[in-house]
Amino acid sequence: MIQVQPTDLALGPVHLVPLGLEHEPGLLAAAADGKLWELAFTSVPEPSQTRAYIEQALATPNRLAFAVLDAKTGRVLGSTSYHDIVPAVDRLEIGWTWYAQSSWRTAVNTACKLALLTHAFDALGAAVVGWRTDLLNTRSQAAIERLGARREGVIRHDQLRRDGTVRDTVRYSLLASEWPAVRNRLHHRLHHG
Repeated sequence: MIQVQPTDLALGPVHLVPLGLEHEPGLLAAAADGKLWELAFTSVPEPSQTRAYIEQALATPNRLAFAVLDAKTGRVLGSTSYHDIVPAVDRLEIGWTWYAQSSWRTAVNTACKLALLTHAFDALGAAVVGWRTDLLNTRSQAAIERLGARREGVIRHDQLRRDGTVRDTVRYSLLASEWPAVRNRLHHRLHHG
């Protein structure tokens, strides 16, 4: 049975640390890099809601939120989480992920996901890792698919977006048996472009 505890994860250009209120100024700056809160299909908090976003992440059962830091400078690049952790079936999901726009199309997402997946499968013993994203968030879908996750399907009329519309949610998963091939591919991508 997986037991998720707060931990630091580091790989290549990123250092993931448990999210705390001390990361509020950094998250504000990261979200301002691209005004990411204006994207209806993301979980990026509006500037006035950053503290509440952190407090909610810390108070949500079965969630471990991380601040994503630049490994060299310590600058906050964004946030990600393990969530919907179900120890009885060794399942968890990765989500609530967002990065400053200047981190898009860099090694940040690959390194972050490789660190999270390595910890989930190799340290925690997860049987499956899942992802969910808005059907309109094609950038996120492409990134998840590049990881090697399998698209499971679409849950129609699933949850509210911040603008009051209702989103359809695309679900993905990666099984432990699929992990070795995915790990090798992600290592190659991270180290060889």
